[in-house]
Amino acid sequence: MKLQASYPTPEHQTAADAIVDHFVSNYKIDAVMLVNSCARGKATRDSCLDIVVLARPDGSRSPLSTLEAGWQEFERSNQAVKALYKAGRYSVVHPDFLDGVFVPEEQEEAAGPDGFELGVGNLLAYGVPLWEGSDYLAQLKGQWLPYYSEDLRQKRLERVRWFCLNNLHHIPLYIERGLYFQSFDRLYNAYQEFLQALFIARRTYPIAYNKWIHEQVAEILGLPELYEQLTHLFEIRKFESAEIADKAREVEDLLDKYAPHPNAAA
Repeated sequence: MKLQASYPTPEHQTAADAIVDHFVSNYKIDAVMLVNSCARGKATRDSCLDIVVLARPDGSRSPLSTLEAGWQEFERSNQAVKALYKAGRYSVVHPDFLDGVFVPEEQEEAAGPDGFELGVGNLLAYGVPLWEGSDYLAQLKGQWLPYYSEDLRQKRLERVRWFCLNNLHHIPLYIERGLYFQSFDRLYNAYQEFLQALFIARRTYPIAYNKWIHEQVAEILGLPELYEQLTHLFEIRKFESAEIADKAREVEDLLDKYAPHPNAAA
């Protein structure tokens, strides 16, 4: 994948340049990153501008809370940002202020995948530096790329599989009670957890679990046959039926085939 700053309109680029200049001139930071669609050449006029300001968590850098407060004032007053907001229907700035510390968080039992791999990948694997003032970004890439440690990977795969199977195994019980919408909610969460497990199994960082699925599965992972199966996963002829339970079994089969338990894969 070729990564470079690719702006869909002059307003996107002018706003990005203004944001970089603002944070470099007024705060002690380590890097400014362009992430998501504009970093991968996928943005359109209506796309938002996703910017990450990186500052290591020590006393030599501006606190994240200070950076965020500074952004709020800058957003209200800067003409380049205001022009971007008029360029497209949803062309706004989505800023993030990060310290580069990545730690898996506690996950709710039925809430779908957590954002651990997404956070690491979109910043370090798929992000484009717009400015660097130190070697901190390089240090983070050395720590997390091409992937995190094998010990953590096996623990993460086992954990994500548990959440996926837990969602899937609740579905027949909900079907029996006529809770079809809740069953579908569990199915969709399990599908996203399958994607999370799939990327962990292949030691590759994902971009998202709810969009860019063809790009990720068919192109990045090189699994076009799996993508074809995923496109039919939510084709349900009769919603109030056992079809959702049948789909749950399909997801479980895919999980065992493409992201087996780490002990089974050993």
